Amino acid sequence: MGPGDRVIALIVAVVLLAAVAFVVVRALPEKCGDGFEEASKECVGVTAGVLDGDPELDGLIRDVADENARVEKGWKDPVNGQARIPYVRIALMMPFTTDATSSMSTAQIARALAGAHVAQLRANAQAGPRYQLLLANDGKDLDHWEPVVERLAPMAADKEAPLVGVFGMPNSTPDTLAAAKALSGHRIPTIGPILTSTTMQAGYFFKTSPSNDLLVRALGSYLEKNPGGDTGFLVSDRREQDSYSTDLRDVFLKHFGKKYGLKQRQASYLGLIGDDKGVPQRFADVARSICLTKADTVFFAGRDHDLPHLVNQLASEPSCSHTMPTRILKVGIGMDPESTGTKITAHLRAARITLVGAASVDTLGWKDPARLPAGPQGFLETFEKLRKTMPDDPAWGAKPLDDGYAVMYHDAFTVLTQATDRAYDDINGEEGEGKTGEDKGGDRRKKPGAVELPSHDDVYNTVVNMNILGTDKGASCVNCMRGASGTFGFDDSPDTRKWAVCKPVPVIEYPAAPSTGKDAKEKKPDRVYRTYEDNFDGSCP
Repeated sequence: MGPGDRVIALIVAVVLLAAVAFVVVRALPEKCGDGFEEASKECVGVTAGVLDGDPELDGLIRDVADENARVEKGWKDPVNGQARIPYVRIALMMPFTTDATSSMSTAQIARALAGAHVAQLRANAQAGPRYQLLLANDGKDLDHWEPVVERLAPMAADKEAPLVGVFGMPNSTPDTLAAAKALSGHRIPTIGPILTSTTMQAGYFFKTSPSNDLLVRALGSYLEKNPGGDTGFLVSDRREQDSYSTDLRDVFLKHFGKKYGLKQRQASYLGLIGDDKGVPQRFADVARSICLTKADTVFFAGRDHDLPHLVNQLASEPSCSHTMPTRILKVGIGMDPESTGTKITAHLRAARITLVGAASVDTLGWKDPARLPAGPQGFLETFEKLRKTMPDDPAWGAKPLDDGYAVMYHDAFTVLTQATDRAYDDINGEEGEGKTGEDKGGDRRKKPGAVELPSHDDVYNTVVNMNILGTDKGASCVNCMRGASGTFGFDDSPDTRKWAVCKPVPVIEYPAAPSTGKDAKEKKPDRVYRTYEDNFDGSCP
């Protein structure tokens, strides 16, 4: 073999090796799996199956995947000659992995997912179309929403199993707002179960929790009956990317700044979530300032996971005498379990501190399930049944309902299923007798035995008509939502901006003052504030 032959042989060998390497690489499974892509060492995307989340979530994730598979089989390959049941898809868009500074803790993710899954199971037990719960991971910091939206958008045009809505997006951040606007651009109805910042507004974006302004108005009603002294103090999280905290700070100043002197008595801290530089949750200077000014009413514009650190610092601050009671006013979804544990409860009582929270739901008041209304009672029955099927899952925690996440994610999913069911009945008739087709000549004809599934546009048009109606006998709930968190509705009014209307806003005191004897029997609970109740002369249903 001459030199030229050896060169040719070498080239052929290199080409063959390259080809083999290409085939091997192509044959290897993608690191993130089907429907996902890698972004900043996270796998973001959408699936009806199992995704790679925190290990503590494995039981819940697999249970959702099993239910999704059952729903698909009921349409494509029903067992024992059963009738085919059509289905639609709803996406839960939020993180499924965490670290020390991520937007949700593993426990919060578990409770949110559990609440959504409960709503899925309840909806699939009813007549009408069934529902797949898609898991859409947009990253631990919510900043990888673009590839997720790119995958969701085409699903809305799917005729066999259309995507009819999206919910989730847990934190009020610029990324959350950008994602909501992108989904609105595709006319996909989107619901924020626990968003409260007044900045969270987009064309197709609904919120089942009250806004910060509405929550603070509920605190205003509380303070009218319990004014305390005029010495207040404002504590706020100064993180730049947290729209929730900055918005709440502004709302507190707007409503209480003058009466409680908040402009001249305030301090800030760095919250845990986010990548801002500096040591988070430092409250020593804040606590000293509160004690120095002898403030009895502290307005907390921060997130619940930071609050226990403020309480502990106040309770141990040497300059605080703790001879007079102090209230910390907050807003939120419920009462976070970290704020009601044994140790912090002892600190609250010893330092005479009471947490006063305007909330989306008061599960602390669900002491007697038998006396609950139908909405929370039905939710609670399915929730406890689901919890018993996975008792070893460590993410649920001892108080899985207290923070309200499970309830509000349940209600957000239920808004979309209720709207879908109603649109489905309207399109197909009460008995689902068939859908209208179109032949080549353009004539509209019935196709016996077939049904037409609602589109995302049909669902949006139904949600905006889930309204509370004023009648000569008072406000009426005909098309509105009767959820686990109470009765509420939506409309397309520029005044309400797609926040829930007539949503109950309970004010929770913790630790609750003990009631004994005659006072306990005669004391009536305070009237619960309802969002936009002035539109109905205070007579929400």
